[in-house]
Amino acid sequence: MSIDAGVAVPTRLSQDEFRLGVELLPLVSIDLLLRDGGGRYLLGLRGNPPARGHWFVPGGRIRKNEALDLALQRLCREELGLAMPRELWQPRGVYEHFYDDNFAGEPGRSTHYVVLAYLAQLPAHLGELQIEDKLDRLPVDQHSGYRWAHPRAMAQDDTVHPYTRAYFTEYVR
Repeated sequence: MSIDAGVAVPTRLSQDEFRLGVELLPLVSIDLLLRDGGGRYLLGLRGNPPARGHWFVPGGRIRKNEALDLALQRLCREELGLAMPRELWQPRGVYEHFYDDNFAGEPGRSTHYVVLAYLAQLPAHLGELQIEDKLDRLPVDQHSGYRWAHPRAMAQDDTVHPYTRAYFTEYVR
């Protein structure tokens, strides 16, 4: 841990350190449930394990010594390419995700996430993101493509990961 002006600075781990951490501990992460004016939610096509090849809501891990609000803002920038203030995001619930592989796609090396889901309405000034051909502006580090989907459509789509569909079960009962 490093200290900058009396504040703990988030720690970044080497690949080997992270691999060991994933083997021994649950990871705490944030998933971003971004809703547009039509009630659809933003999904990204996962390019990395776990959940590679599935549509999933954007999100990511909280780093050691990273305050929750700062993690939320960082993930908005990194995953959405957007600066969205913390006040726009409302806690949606706490979930658990279990995978049979890890970030490197190594079978038999499971991953356990404790996920804090946050919900936000897409701000009006970002409304052009609702247009499908504008989604190519979003970051491609974790997702090879993006789309908007209504919860009812997600429930019928096997390419949407079950953990993502679980966020929206109240809409499809």
